[in-house]
Amino acid sequence: MAQSSPGKKIPPAPDSSPVWRTSDELKTLCDIAGLPCYRTDTRCLQVSTYDPTGGNEDGFSGDHSFIRRNPDSSLVIFESAGPGVIERIWTPTPTDDTLDFFIDDTSRATLSICYKDLFSGKIPPFGPPLCGSALGGNYCYYPILFNRLCRIVCRGKKMQFHQIQYRLFPKTADIRSFSATLSPEDRRRLEEIKSSWNNPGRLPLHENGSLPRRDNTSPQIHSSFLLRPGETRQIADIRQGGRITGIEMTPASCFEGPQHDVFLRIYWDEERLPAVDCPVADFFGYAFGKRSMNSLLLGSQDDKDYCYFPMPFDRAARIELVYKTPTDPSSNPRSPGPPSSNQPSHSKSRRPLSPTLRLAVNIDYTLQKRDPLREGKFYADWKAGSPAAGQPHVFLNTRGKGHYVATILQAQGLQPGMTVFFEGDDSTVVDGSLRLHGTGSEDYFNGGWYAFQDCWDKKMSLPTHGALDYSLPYCRTGGYRLYLSDKISFERSIFHSIEHGPAHNEVPVIYTSLAFYYCDTPPSATSARRSNQTPNPVSTRVYYPDTLILFPQLLEYGLWNDIAVHPEWAYPTGGESYDLTVTDASRLRISLKDIRPGRYSLFADYESNDRGAEFSVWQGQTPLSGWRSTWSRDKIRSPLVSLGDLSLDEFANTLTLRFLTQEHQDHLFLNRLILVEKPALTHQ
Repeated sequence: MAQSSPGKKIPPAPDSSPVWRTSDELKTLCDIAGLPCYRTDTRCLQVSTYDPTGGNEDGFSGDHSFIRRNPDSSLVIFESAGPGVIERIWTPTPTDDTLDFFIDDTSRATLSICYKDLFSGKIPPFGPPLCGSALGGNYCYYPILFNRLCRIVCRGKKMQFHQIQYRLFPKTADIRSFSATLSPEDRRRLEEIKSSWNNPGRLPLHENGSLPRRDNTSPQIHSSFLLRPGETRQIADIRQGGRITGIEMTPASCFEGPQHDVFLRIYWDEERLPAVDCPVADFFGYAFGKRSMNSLLLGSQDDKDYCYFPMPFDRAARIELVYKTPTDPSSNPRSPGPPSSNQPSHSKSRRPLSPTLRLAVNIDYTLQKRDPLREGKFYADWKAGSPAAGQPHVFLNTRGKGHYVATILQAQGLQPGMTVFFEGDDSTVVDGSLRLHGTGSEDYFNGGWYAFQDCWDKKMSLPTHGALDYSLPYCRTGGYRLYLSDKISFERSIFHSIEHGPAHNEVPVIYTSLAFYYCDTPPSATSARRSNQTPNPVSTRVYYPDTLILFPQLLEYGLWNDIAVHPEWAYPTGGESYDLTVTDASRLRISLKDIRPGRYSLFADYESNDRGAEFSVWQGQTPLSGWRSTWSRDKIRSPLVSLGDLSLDEFANTLTLRFLTQEHQDHLFLNRLILVEKPALTHQ
């Protein structure tokens, strides 16, 4: 595991094991020491419901959700010759239909299970933490091994979205196929997984299930220091072969905020370019200036940043922190204003002086050298910027032998409104062949249904995946995913990308990503990797749009007195509208606590109709607008009605709608509210 003695043997690769069992596959989900090991002569593949025409239909109609329909109308959704293993099953649309798994026998199902119970935890061995439901998605990482073949048949008449990722072994591999009856070794491995996965933010367990110790027998580098702007501080310089097993930095809070000027650089051996070269905040999964990630191997916890990816090297390792000085004294770029012809201008504010940081760093390592025939070196490819129209965002495009193990993505839309860019599909070309193609960006991170309540609508961290953020007003989100048992192996090359959707990469965005992988080829051999590594205001600062659209469906609000809310999808705004039935005593108070302090112009998008009441907007006991009538004989949409100005700070961060009604005029049909930030006041 993360701590080992110099003489500890490297775990055998799956294709070299005489017999490969479920317990061996489970071991790959908790024995992190084996993560650098290559998988030779294996193929990683995926069956999904993506739209092969290039559109965004995917699994909505179900037309692309099965391989074939049987004479009894059941649906074959997966079929492969072996030997192999299903590593991951994901869906946001499980049903009550039965799934039949035919393993090595086409006449009798080895496993028959209600689709929902792959994720519910009710039916062993499909239980937490390997299987579950969160963020609008349902995921199953329990390995399903097969020797000769595997076929999955749904007894229902319609399927929607799913992804089934699997791995094929060499033909000579000796596989013990899936059985619902667990061996003692299976149970032990599951307990190790629970212990490890349920305790993020600490060094992973040893293979025997014990906690690693930090003592005088385990090499460790500890340092405390001040880091000043413009300074480079070397925090590790190891002059013999070994492997780094843990990097921890405190306080994590010092890397929060809109500026990302402190870079982490890691060098292996005599390689010319760093294996890691990116902002510290991005490396540890911060999103838009805040700590956001608490995964099994990487993230922040208790004001500590941590990374427990094993990093083997041959002769030397050097780690340094670089505190870059800003090259642009102005604020970061702004969005172009409200969706109208009268757009306010913005003055540029001076960037605050960068503070001196007081840091403490722990680096754990062993003297177990890399086995170059069986292990890759650790690399992280950082990209930040706006992909060109018509081109996807590329996580990784590199050559060599290795495997892909993690993705972190911050996704910022540049057009006010719904996060439609997150409709984009991921795709992975391995050794020149398309191997995996997804169904949507939140799907890639095991979620589903962005902007739906209690789905992909907030930050949430799980051991292997999660949402880094979700904000409709700021039109941004992000996610992360670790690939452990399902790491994507490549023999010669990998091209891993994601669309900024819904299709054809047409939505303007800023994407900041990190692709983590192991490889035998250093960055210097891949000429395109460092094309956008030069820090600039776009890549090292949080982007704040000045036009914020508040969709009713994700507002935090309170109702007072007699008021009824009826949601409708009435206009093509991208979100729900609310038809409010009100009285003169009704109040609708809306929280704006997630909007950063400032001065704003307020606009409303509403429908006038023959039931329309009057309304006005207040901040506390102060009216912000006069009374607005929404009565009309015909339905008329008013998409941008000015309601006045307001100031937001930690004490004033709500607004309230009040109403005046008459008989049969007691409704407000609200589509959206729009805030446009006003220029900051300057003092001469």
